Amino acid sequence: METEIIRNDDGTTVVKVSGRLDTMTSTQLEEKLDGVVGDATDLTFDFADLEYISSAGLRIILSTHKLLAKKGGGVKVINCLPDVKEVFSITGFSDILPIS
Repeated sequence: METEIIRNDDGTTVVKVSGRLDTMTSTQLEEKLDGVVGDATDLTFDFADLEYISSAGLRIILSTHKLLAKKGGGVKVINCLPDVKEVFSITGFSDILPIS
């Protein structure tokens, strides 16, 4: 799994994740997000190159959303590949987060 954090001039933060987000790699993402979530109110996950997501990855996204929601913000997910988008749909995440 590869992760890139992009802080845009307009104050938005984009987290680009590629590869597989599973039990083995989720701690890496969690560590990177620790340095980002404190300063952010809204965060966008760009999953254009994410091939697979497990329940461990879903847990991180949901916990990040909850943290940001407490600050009046939230999480959105963009550029999902069909298989990843299906996981969000089946698990009900598409009812909680904006996913495209």
